[in-house]
Amino acid sequence: MSEKQDGRRRRAKSGRIRMKQLGAVRLCVHRTPRHIYAQVISAEGDKVLASASTLDGTLREGATGNTDAAASVGRLIAERAKAAGVSRVAFDRSGFRYHGRVKALADAAREGGLEF
Repeated sequence: MSEKQDGRRRRAKSGRIRMKQLGAVRLCVHRTPRHIYAQVISAEGDKVLASASTLDGTLREGATGNTDAAASVGRLIAERAKAAGVSRVAFDRSGFRYHGRVKALADAAREGGLEF
């Protein structure tokens, strides 16, 4: 692994330890250069309650690696989480910086009705 990936995984691990101590349902985000993925994971960490990504059929049209696509994923994950009965989550950015696509997804999820 590269030092960059090791650092990101270390940051992600420390954040997840805190979320587990709180017993919070978490909104986990993963990004690649081409796509962005989001999952709502139960407090125990054993079930995925809702998921959305740029691989979904409705979001696959057009560009998938920009902030507009990330905002669409944020709106979709908020809608699916609400349908699953989840309204309050902890935002797990998986060690990625909170800017750009990660921030766009978080802002859109907040606008969609998720609280974090």
